[in-house]
Amino acid sequence: MPFICGQHPGPGATPVVLQALQHAGASIVEIGIPFSDPIADGPVIAAAMHNALERGATMDGLLGEVAAARANLSLGLVAMCSVSILHRLAASSNAAGVVARFKDAGFDGFIFPDLPLEESPGWRQAAAEAGMTSTLLIAPTTPVGRAEQIAKACTGFVYLLARAGLTGERSELPDIAGRVQKLRTMTDLPVAVGFGVSSPEHVRHVVASADAAIVGSALVRRMADAVAGAPDANAAAAEVAEAFGRQLAAGLG
Repeated sequence: MPFICGQHPGPGATPVVLQALQHAGASIVEIGIPFSDPIADGPVIAAAMHNALERGATMDGLLGEVAAARANLSLGLVAMCSVSILHRLAASSNAAGVVARFKDAGFDGFIFPDLPLEESPGWRQAAAEAGMTSTLLIAPTTPVGRAEQIAKACTGFVYLLARAGLTGERSELPDIAGRVQKLRTMTDLPVAVGFGVSSPEHVRHVVASADAAIVGSALVRRMADAVAGAPDANAAAAEVAEAFGRQLAAGLG
């Protein structure tokens, strides 16, 4: 379950990168909505978002790129969108109107990374009424009772953080089996694990107990590195995304 930053490395990138990840064997792709002050993201993803914005990424542009790509994709597409962006969009519409824009573009659901459970009902209801999923995050430090409340509020899947802190690549294997097992007693939804999942070995380790491995920084860094000096930055990013995606998918076998 790869994560990419929308319109990174630049406008026009999203359709070709999504196609590349589909060819690589991804089942669902998280698309981060570029934001000037990303929450919980480490330096790699934060830099990708800033670079995308500097090169002209916009909400309308990203939704248009997803819409253009949707007919040729069987992937699930989930928007990871800060509540600050949602509130800004809702200022000229409402929650239902904002959700409809994503639905019309071809998204299947949302991850709300910084939306408190207590403030989530309106957005979750709007998503449900549009036939879209809603996912909130459960941290390693989340108390059991609250984790159960969050899990029961989710639809589609539950997002379990492998580690506390910011996103970023790690070398050590995440210790998740006990937490995944506990979540299994709280919900029948699939459990996806992210934050620090960086290699085929990590993917293999994660899916031994969870249902999906979310890989973000490791992929985004490789895409950013591929752009340097490339005559076609978007094509170079897509090529490395597919190659690394195939390596990660090998961890599923």
